Amino acid sequence: MLDETTHYSLLKTLEENPGLSQRELAKKLGVSLGKVNYCLNKLVEKGSLKINNFRNSSNKLAYAYLLTPQGIESRARMTVEFLKVKVHEYECLRAEIEELQREAEQKGLLEKLHD
Repeated sequence: MLDETTHYSLLKTLEENPGLSQRELAKKLGVSLGKVNYCLNKLVEKGSLKINNFRNSSNKLAYAYLLTPQGIESRARMTVEFLKVKVHEYECLRAEIEELQREAEQKGLLEKLHD
């Protein structure tokens, strides 16, 4: 259930906003509260995330989700991998668009669209 996209999104979001609640994380990421809870626990088990509980806080549910050095490294590695995937997808899409434009030009379709 801890897919790479959710893993990356959680680490990235928590690196920027460690004080977000699980409910706020779920809303921000567009996933269920249960999935956020499950994924956070898995990230803690993997050693990517540490949870600090502020027991002296007036808000007894106050937590901070802090990336460990391993979590920071994991997020950096995943950023590079996602970038490679997205660049490849972009290049494929650009090639497909160019091919469709050539085909449309050869058939004279683009002139009809501009009329």
